[in-house]
Amino acid sequence: MKYCVFDDRTKDYLCCYYSILDNMIQSMEGADTNDSISHNFIVQMIPHHQAAIEMSDSLLQYSAWLPLRRIAANIISSQTKGINDMCRIAECCDKPSSCCDLTLYQRRLQNITHTMFCEMDGIRSSNNINVNFMRGMIPHHLGAIRMAENALHYGLCSELIPILEAIIISQRRSVQEMQRLLRLAGC
Repeated sequence: MKYCVFDDRTKDYLCCYYSILDNMIQSMEGADTNDSISHNFIVQMIPHHQAAIEMSDSLLQYSAWLPLRRIAANIISSQTKGINDMCRIAECCDKPSSCCDLTLYQRRLQNITHTMFCEMDGIRSSNNINVNFMRGMIPHHLGAIRMAENALHYGLCSELIPILEAIIISQRRSVQEMQRLLRLAGC
């Protein structure tokens, strides 16, 4: 079996990645949820977005590869906007959901986040920081897409719906681009 020995830059990058991941998991699982699906989505998606911003900032410190730097910059821009939009509407998103809807939403959310956390924690790391970023960010984005699609099955604050649709569109586009770049890198 062949083992990869990481250089110091890769070790530093991976330490930062896992620290951000651990903080995201803790913040999402410890979010102050209530009986509103709209509220719960917001308080769990904000730390999710914040982690993507921090991971992208970290990549920009380590990578000069222009195609991935553009993706990281777009993540920072779009997810900063998403956080601001969610904060702006948070107060109007406290309408209680039915107990049945809340239970169904939460059960599916637990499956989505568990899968996302496991996939992000178990990335196959290499000495290529660009590849490591994409291998971690793809399941992160797929998790956001699934979280948004899950929420759209239920009655939500009307102002939240375009935010969820924007998450789905922008993150699908980003996943497709990172998958293309991984293929180009032979991964």
